Amino acid sequence: MVTLVELLKSRRSIRDFQDKAVPLKIVEEVLQECTLAPSASDGQPCMFSIINCKNTMRALSDESKANLLDDFAKNKTTLNPAYAEVLKDKNFNVFYNAPCLIYIIGSKNVGSLDWDCALAACYIMLSAIERGLGTCWVHLGSYIRNPQTKALLGIPDGCRIVAPIIIGYPKEIPAASERHAPKILKVIS
Repeated sequence: MVTLVELLKSRRSIRDFQDKAVPLKIVEEVLQECTLAPSASDGQPCMFSIINCKNTMRALSDESKANLLDDFAKNKTTLNPAYAEVLKDKNFNVFYNAPCLIYIIGSKNVGSLDWDCALAACYIMLSAIERGLGTCWVHLGSYIRNPQTKALLGIPDGCRIVAPIIIGYPKEIPAASERHAPKILKVIS
């Protein structure tokens, strides 16, 4: 059995995947394990949409890019101008052509939603690693606004996408980037 420290050290953001489907059964196992993540007051607010269709993922990528670029043009969001150019490329897929996408969704009325979903995302990432899968949180893929698209994804009214997680079998595992020592501001004993 792999230790937690080994899992933590092997987690990487994967953006290049084998052309191999992730069986739905495995995705469901990963999601079952992510329900073990803590949440504020044990509210367990996370809901999930699983997309295994590359055409649907491409359409979601295109909608996200268009909405993000529109927000950027209207000064509703900040974005590195060089990255904005990448988003204008019709061939760029924000989901990096991954075989599977998991949207973590929750009610806009939950005050701790971002943190609760982030914890669930971490559990997804660690559970995936144990199965030889790679993941990447792709915030760019969360800019979905079209009511028909939301209905297709099963997103209830009053809910929003918090964390789009791509998942698949990595072509390769990149080397770890350098990590800094923790910045401990103060120790009070």
